[in-house]
Amino acid sequence: MTTTMKMTSLICAAAILSGCAAANDAADAVARDRAKTVVNGVVEKRFPGLDARPVTDCIIDAASAGEIIEIAGASVTGVTQSTVEQVVDIAARPEAVNCIADNSLTLLGG
Repeated sequence: MTTTMKMTSLICAAAILSGCAAANDAADAVARDRAKTVVNGVVEKRFPGLDARPVTDCIIDAASAGEIIEIAGASVTGVTQSTVEQVVDIAARPEAVNCIADNSLTLLGG
């Protein structure tokens, strides 16, 4: 195999891998968006009148990739008590609690 062929192979491999990364990023963005819709609904239902968006962002940021996928699935199958409990459990994590506290002025409309 010539040097030119090796370089071409490496360039093709890099292009394929970057394409996979782009597809993964797109899938992650879709899952996060669907999960945010579910979490936002849970937060709004549990805390009427509260600006749910900052709380939702904190919960999503504290969730693992697997949890985000599970929660996103509820946007298709419907929100169950298990989904609500999962959202509440994530919201109780220290990183979520700190994030929510840091955004408390936004939550109160300030």
